Amino acid sequence: MSDYPACPAHRPAILGEGHDANKRRTWGVIALCAAMMIAEIIGGLLFGSIALVADGLHMSTHAGALLLAALAYTFASRHATDGRFTFGTGKLGDLAGFSSAIVLAMIALLIGYESVGRLFAPVPISFSEAIPIAVLGLIVNVASVFLLSGGGHHHHGHSHEHGGHAHDEDGEHVIEAGASKLALSIFEDGAPPHFRVSVEGQAPDLLTIQTVRSDGGKQLFQTLNRGAYFESLDEVPEPHEFEAVVRVAGPAQPARDYALTFVEHAHGGHAMHRDNNMRAAIVHVMADAAVSLFVIFGLLLARVFGWLWLDPLAGLMGAAVIAAWSYALARDTGAILLDMIPDNDMARQVRAAVESEGDELADFHLWRLGPGHLGAILSVVTAQDHGAEFYRAKLARFRSLSHVTVELARKS
Repeated sequence: MSDYPACPAHRPAILGEGHDANKRRTWGVIALCAAMMIAEIIGGLLFGSIALVADGLHMSTHAGALLLAALAYTFASRHATDGRFTFGTGKLGDLAGFSSAIVLAMIALLIGYESVGRLFAPVPISFSEAIPIAVLGLIVNVASVFLLSGGGHHHHGHSHEHGGHAHDEDGEHVIEAGASKLALSIFEDGAPPHFRVSVEGQAPDLLTIQTVRSDGGKQLFQTLNRGAYFESLDEVPEPHEFEAVVRVAGPAQPARDYALTFVEHAHGGHAMHRDNNMRAAIVHVMADAAVSLFVIFGLLLARVFGWLWLDPLAGLMGAAVIAAWSYALARDTGAILLDMIPDNDMARQVRAAVESEGDELADFHLWRLGPGHLGAILSVVTAQDHGAEFYRAKLARFRSLSHVTVELARKS
């Protein structure tokens, strides 16, 4: 049984959350690079600067690499619900990213080859032209990185529902308690999870939190006033899914209880949500910026001290940086294209959720369909009279599972 409708034309689009915005940003950077390319080539021809013409032609390769990313976004959007693509077009960005990694590797080899040649056979350098062009290239690349990465940060934390109280984007429960406004959340940024309560207005004299889990288990958390916020003395055990009663008392306010509901929505790590098409575009312009920085540094020292060997040495350093980024990009996108398990921790959580009542997960496949979207095939051996929907309900908290197939086998 599958979560997809029977009609392929009505399958959901398996695309990243910021797909359309990323597509617009990529086309915008292409326009910037194209304008810069035209200006450099025309300016070089008018003023007789072969270096300026060469940089303009280099900018054309820059725009061409970004064009690959833009076309991948456009094609993926256009064919997102095309029934010929069994699991959608979400992997197209990973394919484009892998292709970009190969191109970057070739660029690194070419820069390295040219740099080694110039170490043994130095050529005269026109510093008055080369340095300004390198600075101009750096400015364009920095602007491109800024445009491409704009708005690309997303909050990935525990998401919680609330019971009758305000709830903001960061997973906080907001409680109006007389003269106090309390914002309760589970803080676990690089630290064991604790309740944390920020306070606006008058600080309460008493603040405790009692959790009640679905199996009836209860735990009382005392809190400590740390000045800017209250924090629970004990860690909050996983999973972070329970009813919570917050007791608040102040100088002029009797103790009062506030009931809240925490529901944990499990999701994968950052790598699972990463848009590798956008990553490839950013890596390309960052690689260009890194080379520009090395070149500027080498040219300035070569001009001051006459060390012409510093220019090809800077080229070798830039080639090494590009090669390292190319390898990381090829490794990550290749793993996705080969359907490797995208998140081992999430795979363990899915298995634990299915087997929590004595069932056995006999066969299990988990793979990435696109940024933030996973597919799963489960073969469950059970002695209970449950249907596939029972197990889908168990897995509903894994928000990234966009396609789930459940096969059931009865224990004899």
